[in-house]
Amino acid sequence: MTPKISVIVPCYKQAQFLDAALQSVLVQTYTNWECIIINDGSPDDTEKIARNWTTKDARFKYGYQPNGGLSSARNAGLKMATGHFIQFLDADDYLAPQKLEASINRINLDHGTNTVITNFRMFDTNPAQSSEPYCKLSQQLFTLDKILYHWESSFTIPIHCGLFAASFFEKFRFPEELRAKEDWVMWICLYKTNCKTGFIDQPLALYRKNPNSITQSKDMLPDVIKAYQYLKTPLSESQYQGLTISMLSRYYTSAVYFKTKRNEIKASNTYIVGNLIKRGLSKLGILKPFKKVLEWIYTKK
Repeated sequence: MTPKISVIVPCYKQAQFLDAALQSVLVQTYTNWECIIINDGSPDDTEKIARNWTTKDARFKYGYQPNGGLSSARNAGLKMATGHFIQFLDADDYLAPQKLEASINRINLDHGTNTVITNFRMFDTNPAQSSEPYCKLSQQLFTLDKILYHWESSFTIPIHCGLFAASFFEKFRFPEELRAKEDWVMWICLYKTNCKTGFIDQPLALYRKNPNSITQSKDMLPDVIKAYQYLKTPLSESQYQGLTISMLSRYYTSAVYFKTKRNEIKASNTYIVGNLIKRGLSKLGILKPFKKVLEWIYTKK
């Protein structure tokens, strides 16, 4: 069985990485694919680069939309997709050459399998120089309970680790009101369907370390709350209550940890001496000039 795979590549302000991502699709050992590039209103060279690829190989398709966010761009790609299976690939990430073939081979071993997940590694600039991931995936993690209650505290699954039956997306679309956590929502909704997962313990997906990505943002709490509110509909009452308890416990533990660390810092000799110096400078009326001198010194470094 050699079913068609639709690879969906949304791109917004990632033109500098797009060629490498698309090259990783072109060199796949499995050849029955289409690659749908969605330009999410990107102000860079995304369109020019995408057009070059559609000229080079007819399997590359191009779509444009005004900026609507990652979920909206993925949904646009799903509308264009004609494959039996879906492979997502963010424009700054990378697929190993065997990713699609290995996934289809795993499905062919058991035709009941409708999702295949591989392991992954991380890289900075060169996929050939990858490093150990922030978590190690295993078959035991792929359950609704694990994804619902242990996501981020123990593991996450980069979306391009997965290959998905297109039939799942006949009913599911990424929630466009979410700016982040849309992957988590998708995995939860997927495992609500009792999907059968095949696992390949090989790093066939490569994840770029990007400090500017939304997943690295410090201001994600509003997005977490939105995702939590969204999940009230697909989850049962008991599952939603369990998620509430899990999230409260996690954030309480974090708050206690940071409060303890803050108290340790305040009790340190360095902090005490620094406070004494600050008070002394304030009494002498030279605290503000002293701060300006320090700022000048640091800007000259």
